[in-house]
Amino acid sequence: MRSRPPAYSAQFASDTLPVLRSIEPIDSVSADWAWGGSTGNGIKVAVIDSGIDAEHPAVGGNIAGYVTIREEDGQLRYDSAPHGDLVGHGNACAGIIRALAPGCELYSVQVLGASLTGRGSIFVAGLRWALENNMQVCNLSLGTAKKEFFGVLHELTDLAYFRNVMLVTAANNLPIPSFPSIYASVISVAAHEGHDPYQFFYNPQPPVEFGAPGIDVHVAWKSGEWLTATGNSFAAPHLTGIVTKILAKHPDLTLFQMKAVLRALSANVVNAATLGGDSPLPGL
Repeated sequence: MRSRPPAYSAQFASDTLPVLRSIEPIDSVSADWAWGGSTGNGIKVAVIDSGIDAEHPAVGGNIAGYVTIREEDGQLRYDSAPHGDLVGHGNACAGIIRALAPGCELYSVQVLGASLTGRGSIFVAGLRWALENNMQVCNLSLGTAKKEFFGVLHELTDLAYFRNVMLVTAANNLPIPSFPSIYASVISVAAHEGHDPYQFFYNPQPPVEFGAPGIDVHVAWKSGEWLTATGNSFAAPHLTGIVTKILAKHPDLTLFQMKAVLRALSANVVNAATLGGDSPLPGL
């Protein structure tokens, strides 16, 4: 008598098991393989922030969709009318992403107000909206240290992982944990001092996994302006742009494969044979 399969085993049955395309051995991954020739075309990227001003030159007048989320009388309200950026922070993130992946489809999810603050419940609603509306990459240059949101944000980031939605999160600018940047199911990013948008580093001791340019970087702001800014907020969209380019060229990559590719291409990951004794890393 045949045993009854346990729960979750059906997807591994011979008649349902999918055949997946392999990728090259991780040590041979190159930037050309990863994103060469890619513009991020067709990838849906949500910038969950203070809004995006489509008229800013860094954005290029092309926003695929909008949603403004408010809470009124205890009810969440969703407004899909076009909006601008209340602060400039969203423009900064969108401009960095657009520069790296000009072909992507940007979506503005406005959850922060004019003071660059917002309610945790609205932040949660913005992330949930992104997952429910089939975003493929989300830039989260924001977070919360309030423990009451730990659980629901953990659930949503796990849901994103299972749906293969890449969440790129900025670490807190202060030395305290914030959610969701400390979760394993996100790509967490902090700032380094370089200015090459394609130079990023891997940290073997997370929760912050990657470092990208975010110190004294030239960014878009509100009302068509530009400024020089510092913050982990501006490091995250550099990785978002690169992830978008990679995903457009290799749409079958899962999140754990994407992290492996990013690690392999990090500037501080070099072949052991090139290192002699205590020599510094080449080019750093």
